[in-house]
Amino acid sequence: MLSEAMAALAAAGGTAVVQAAGTDAWTEMRQQVARWFGRGDPQREHAELERLDQTAGALEAARPAEAERVLIRQEAVWQGRIEALLESLEDIERARVAGELRSLVAPQTPHRSVSADQGGLAVGGDARVQSDHGSAAALTMGNVTFGNPPQPGPHQD
Repeated sequence: MLSEAMAALAAAGGTAVVQAAGTDAWTEMRQQVARWFGRGDPQREHAELERLDQTAGALEAARPAEAERVLIRQEAVWQGRIEALLESLEDIERARVAGELRSLVAPQTPHRSVSADQGGLAVGGDARVQSDHGSAAALTMGNVTFGNPPQPGPHQD
């Protein structure tokens, strides 16, 4: 059984594969994922390329009414495949392969987070607040940081 962190990584991998399909990033992502699964075996890599092409084809062929269901299904398929590979490895090898996967999915994974409590809202990434139908304000923010700068050290006076 995989740790929560490994399961989350597998989920991120499945999402990254599906989100890249049909975009400019697909060709490179397709090759990298096939290499990652192939682990140096050209036949296995070729089989993975075929599976990736099937995923892209399924997403492209999905009618608008079924697109979300197909997307979720394909993410789950790739998550399961990634989990199976990670589970098949010994701990040391799993850690190395997981690091490779993190590097592979990083460009496809938005680095965003949101937290809220009674005192306010914290957003990692861009925030866009908009309202309509008689509301009072709309605000769009991107790459904004508030806070105090660090105090200079003795060598920076």
